[in-house]
Amino acid sequence: MDSRRDRRYFAKKKVCRFCTEPIEIDYKNVDLMARFITDRKKIVPRRNSGLCAYHQRQLATAIKRTRFMALLPYTVLH
Repeated sequence: MDSRRDRRYFAKKKVCRFCTEPIEIDYKNVDLMARFITDRKKIVPRRNSGLCAYHQRQLATAIKRTRFMALLPYTVLH
């Protein structure tokens, strides 16, 4: 048997950043919100961001508020 075939890759489980660190999700913190949107200005999905479901929902709401207040753009064209 090929030894490379026997090895399995196990990804390290991502831990929610907001659960481990005392960071509060606030729509006025534009730098933090910008970290969780792509270059096409889409909200990063949970499987990529590594957040828990509770904080992902809070973050999505905060990003939407930030966009509404015109602190972040909705799309690349604006």
